[in-house]
Amino acid sequence: MARRGSRAATSRFTGETQIYPRRIATSAVWFCFCLLFPPAVEAGLYSSSDQVILLTAENVESVLVNSTAAIVAEFYASWCGHCVAFSPVYKSLARDIKEWKPAVDLAAIDCAAEENLKVCAGFSITGYPTIKFFHAYSKAGSKGQAFKGFPRDVRGLRHKIIDRLEAHEDPWPPACPPLEPASQAEIDSFFETNNVQHLALIFEEAKSYIGREVTLDLLQFENVAVRRVLSTEEGLVIKLGVTEFPSCYLYYPGGNFTRLKVNIEARSFYSYALQRLPGVVRSGKPPPVHIDVHTNSTEEPWRPFNWSRVYMADLESTLHYFLRVELAAHTVIRGEALVSLKKYISVLTKYFPGRPMVMNLLKSLNSWLQNQSGDEISYEAFREILDNSAQSPDTALPEGVRWVGCQGSQPYLRRYPCGVWTLFHVLTVQAKTVGGTDPQEVLRAMRNYVHSFFGCRPCAEHFENMARESMMEVNTMSSAILWLWSRHNRVNNRVAGALSEDPNFPKIQWPSPEMCPACHTVKENGEHRWNNEQVLQFLLSYFSSERILTDYLEDESQVLAKQREKHARQEAQKHLERKAREALVTHPLPSQPAAQEEEEEEEEEEEEGAQDEAVADEVVKGGEGAAADAKPDMEVGGGRRQARGRLSIVGMRMREQQEDIVDLDSFVNQHYKAKALRLAASSRVKQRTLQRKEEQEPGPVFGLGMELDTGLGMVGLQPIDADFELDAAQQRKRLQKRELTGQYFIEEAELRRRGRWMSVLSIGFSKVDISLCVILYFLSSMCLLAMYLFFKNRLRLRRVKVSLP
Repeated sequence: MARRGSRAATSRFTGETQIYPRRIATSAVWFCFCLLFPPAVEAGLYSSSDQVILLTAENVESVLVNSTAAIVAEFYASWCGHCVAFSPVYKSLARDIKEWKPAVDLAAIDCAAEENLKVCAGFSITGYPTIKFFHAYSKAGSKGQAFKGFPRDVRGLRHKIIDRLEAHEDPWPPACPPLEPASQAEIDSFFETNNVQHLALIFEEAKSYIGREVTLDLLQFENVAVRRVLSTEEGLVIKLGVTEFPSCYLYYPGGNFTRLKVNIEARSFYSYALQRLPGVVRSGKPPPVHIDVHTNSTEEPWRPFNWSRVYMADLESTLHYFLRVELAAHTVIRGEALVSLKKYISVLTKYFPGRPMVMNLLKSLNSWLQNQSGDEISYEAFREILDNSAQSPDTALPEGVRWVGCQGSQPYLRRYPCGVWTLFHVLTVQAKTVGGTDPQEVLRAMRNYVHSFFGCRPCAEHFENMARESMMEVNTMSSAILWLWSRHNRVNNRVAGALSEDPNFPKIQWPSPEMCPACHTVKENGEHRWNNEQVLQFLLSYFSSERILTDYLEDESQVLAKQREKHARQEAQKHLERKAREALVTHPLPSQPAAQEEEEEEEEEEEEGAQDEAVADEVVKGGEGAAADAKPDMEVGGGRRQARGRLSIVGMRMREQQEDIVDLDSFVNQHYKAKALRLAASSRVKQRTLQRKEEQEPGPVFGLGMELDTGLGMVGLQPIDADFELDAAQQRKRLQKRELTGQYFIEEAELRRRGRWMSVLSIGFSKVDISLCVILYFLSSMCLLAMYLFFKNRLRLRRVKVSLP
């Protein structure tokens, strides 16, 4: 046993075989690195990605006490070199017995953490690593059963756990099936008490663990049961004609049976074949349904595809979703994320086996990104290059997704995650095929992309944990391909049975024995082993660019035509928006009441302008009489302009214009007046614009339409709504206002008649000019008065001097 324990421990999921001394050396170096640079995302030697329950002082009692499953717990110290060397074995064990979880689960606690010291002391832990077995329904205060001298390989630990389960005291774990050998009497009456579709009988020697291991492997599956039959059960052996041990037979009601066909008579082959039997489904999962149409928000036809091929439609859909959807969540890309984006686009440009138009677009994106010298870019600027706004010829990436090989039975299953993994595998294979020189170039680009942009953050954390654990060991292009493949299988193992698993596409260790029989083999002890050389050849062939199918792709001419149409629509939209902005700057939009009033005023301006021009022409032609007739119109127009400069209340309408009464003697210089009328008619629009700027905000109910009554100079107020009637009090107030207004304008007309000659003298001068003249006259008068007084006093003094003797 000691010799076997010092040999290798091979995980059937990683596809890598390592010698134990070499692993100790590697682990020791990695341990020293961890001491110098401890990872921030996990404490101790295990994380949530390892399918191991992390025990703490807070949860240790709830996990170990009164649990429905048996618990295997490791007590370790993170500074212990042997614990570090053993941690990969314990992680592999967790992946290996993942299907046993309803009956037995794995846990671990770091006793080097100060907060866990009391917990470890309570379980009498004095050395590391220590493994203890806790029965189901363990009571408080139970210290568990220690594995003394436990093996350091997955197979030995697995057998140790089975031995503990078989020696389990009552109560038995409710999810654990019977592990003892079955008799012929039990098999004959099995279907009377069990409602399953398949009964698998594994014939083996007494020392073999295959039957019990397969029984636990099928623990989470329905419609199938597994029983172990020893070679000494002669009745069944003779009845079924068993000649090889181990071997597996399917037994049905009525005594019918058939042998299960597998490539190799071993545990992993039995488990895989039994899980794929018709009607066998994982507990809690619906049975696979072969459908022609699955419904999303719209009906999307199912696209038949070849399971053994890669489709370019999946790769282009993955690029579209990353560049146009996932990356769009980052409005500004800066710092480490920008570096990650540059490296990822660079790798895509070098190794993506795309169509010419897609490769041209990737080259354009890469060139633009490499020329960005700043520390950040905006996604809007990136999107312009992505959408080929420069209209470079034969450059485009199809918009939308067309999943084929990555289709899911539901809209939320597979699709983009499947496309990402497929793209990663294609890039690693292409890097080797085209002669790449840096084994980690593609892996680093993928790692940084997942860390910076992948939307599923727990998924990104798990991927980072795997990369931190072993990516540094990749030193050849072939090892890069195998590393990504083994990590993909590790993820498949972890998420198998999760809600994200598609029942039509269950998570398996890929490639399956049907796809690549040569990839699977066993060691001398019957443990499964991957043939890495055969796996590498399979991957190089499966993800080769020559084997990628172009079915369901949109034609390049159609993609380019759609791109041109999209750009034309965008340009038209930009043109309209630019015109709208210019219009707003040049002519700002008025408020709605102001706009209505403005339209009414423009109509009046046109009518008044035409009337003024006609009057002016008559004045020029008809002499003094025509000029006299024109004056009242000018005065009325001036009155209107003056009225419009005042407050207006919405809802009022101007009175009908009445006949004007004019004084023919009020005009002088008829030719001058005719010219003034023409000037007023030409500049009326400018005056209206200036007056609008001085207007107050409109009122909520009434509009004040102010128009001088041409005979009496009265203000007319009429409501717009004909059905609206004023009450008696309002009518009296209205009559009083009219009387007062009439008196006011009569007095004003009297003053105008008295000041007729003053208005004649002020023709051509503004009020400011007249005011300045008056001030100058006043100052001149004061100066003359001062000079007069000065000289008068001076003459008086001289007369006094002359009169002296």
